[in-house]
Amino acid sequence: MTEAIIRQVVVSNPHGIHARPSHAIVTLTQQFRAEVRLVYDGRVANARSILSVMTLGAAQGAEVRIEAEGADADQVAEALAELIAGDLGEGKTEAGS
Repeated sequence: MTEAIIRQVVVSNPHGIHARPSHAIVTLTQQFRAEVRLVYDGRVANARSILSVMTLGAAQGAEVRIEAEGADADQVAEALAELIAGDLGEGKTEAGS
């Protein structure tokens, strides 16, 4: 049994994790073999399920825990942390706007 890789990340997207970001998360995690869960406010979401991710209700500023287990867990956890801390696939916004 492999040990879970855990990352904490803050949602920076002004609209939080809604439909489009959920799709970006699922698309990213499906490129890896590891099992990935997102944990927020006592809720756990399978990061390969768009419905599960959308129901987290993580708004801007929410601290989300990424838990990944499997052969490429470290890689998927890091890529997912970057996505969530960034623009969540919605394009860059200018600083201060």
